[in-house]
Amino acid sequence: MDELNKSEEGKKYCYKYPHPSVTTDCVIFGFDGAKLRVLLVQRGVEPYKGRWALPGGFLKMDECAEDGALRELQEETGLEGAYIRQFHTFTAPERDPRERVITIAYYALVRMQEVKGGDDADDARWFALDEVPQLAFDHDQILRKAEQTLRQQIHFEPVGFELLPEQFTIKELQNLYEAILGIRFDRRNFYNKMKRLEMLEQLDGTVNPSQKKEAFLFRFNKAKYEELKQKGFRLEF
Repeated sequence: MDELNKSEEGKKYCYKYPHPSVTTDCVIFGFDGAKLRVLLVQRGVEPYKGRWALPGGFLKMDECAEDGALRELQEETGLEGAYIRQFHTFTAPERDPRERVITIAYYALVRMQEVKGGDDADDARWFALDEVPQLAFDHDQILRKAEQTLRQQIHFEPVGFELLPEQFTIKELQNLYEAILGIRFDRRNFYNKMKRLEMLEQLDGTVNPSQKKEAFLFRFNKAKYEELKQKGFRLEF
């Protein structure tokens, strides 16, 4: 009986038809106050040993894709608590030289923090989007798709709470939107548009980024921010 059970257990994942392996990859965006950055890991194993790549890895049999993505992210970079969102699945037959691999891709916006390579990643580092080296596998394509998704999403969902410090200036918020969209805004028009959304609270404190004029500090009205995020809105510049 025991031998029969062992035989059946051995056939648990054996099927008549060939089937692919599944991985997850994470595009983690941060903002340094001037530039949008992405978190990359340096591969410590073949294939593409030494090449930079997105954090990710093979999905275990007992976990869902999101859990697998968060696990790999923590193991390879030390980053925890990211709110990741699935945005695309990449299925090109030759995308991985080892075998037939399908990857489920996620992206997240996080406040930048210290990261450290772990597991099979020799290093982890934040790269400005205009300084990203050639990536392993098809990760250049995945990153471009994530950027495109973020630029589309910014028109339908407020962005900033996850990327900016708790207190910030309008200029910092404008820098963030300009970094994401790759365009320049008139400062007064940008401020008036954000003010109409009622998601900003002006604080008593100020900072003096230049000798000419002090800048007021703001923070997000979290309740209003979440309301806009949940019901959706259309933001045109």
